[in-house]
Amino acid sequence: MTLSYAVVTPARDEAANLRRLAESMLAQRVRPAEWVVVDNGSTDETPALVGDLAARLGWIRLVTVPGDERARPGAPVVRAFHAGLAALRREADVVVKLDADVSFDPDHFEVLLAAFAGRPRLGIAGGDCLELDRGVWRAVPVTGAHVRGAERAYRRACLDQVLPLEERMGWDGIDELRATVHGWETEIVAGVGFRHHRPVGARDGGRRRRWLAQGEGAHYMGYRPSYIALRTLRRTLREPAAAAMLWGYARAAVRREPRYADARVRDELRRGQRLRELPLRAREALGRR
Repeated sequence: MTLSYAVVTPARDEAANLRRLAESMLAQRVRPAEWVVVDNGSTDETPALVGDLAARLGWIRLVTVPGDERARPGAPVVRAFHAGLAALRREADVVVKLDADVSFDPDHFEVLLAAFAGRPRLGIAGGDCLELDRGVWRAVPVTGAHVRGAERAYRRACLDQVLPLEERMGWDGIDELRATVHGWETEIVAGVGFRHHRPVGARDGGRRRRWLAQGEGAHYMGYRPSYIALRTLRRTLREPAAAAMLWGYARAAVRREPRYADARVRDELRRGQRLRELPLRAREALGRR
């Protein structure tokens, strides 16, 4: 059975990247039922570029929403995604949140859809995130079955159960945990990847602000203190600014800032952060599954 899919792409000042992404989309063996690009405050040619594509191709549309430079990291992209979902006109079996700064091979969505068709409980899936490292595209390691936020394909029934997404850093971890609590599976599909042309987190503000937001997000999600301390140490060895992640977590704890309300989701997260799980998490972080 061939499943249908729709794509939503949040975009702000992405004209250069969208040209490349459009080439990948037009080359797909299986085209989407609909591709909605949500412009949220661009000052470049993004709206004009998408408008031209939409005028020529009926399955592409432009949606415009206000931008907000004062929003916390993670919020603008989630708001744009929500707006794109609301604008979809056609029912699709799978909905893909796709960033503008990626590209992929012509069989990309064909392979992803086959994975959904073969596993009825697969709720969230994506490909390996490849970034350029000394001239070679290499997969960025992840822990557990985490699917990168740059490309997340949701089975529609699963998406309906995890909406609305959290408007903050960590949204792409909370939705996976919610999916798991509801009995869905998440997976990086073997043999499929996407090229990420901008390093992860490069648009989340300055380095210190980005790491602070990650620490605050970790507190909100309910991370174990021991886990966030070890994670900060590992990150700091490569990037000293990552020390701000532990400060963000501690500051949120001292201020008694709220945590995610669903205790089942927090418990699911903490199960994977137990001491006996740390050797596995470490191997995954190093790309040694």
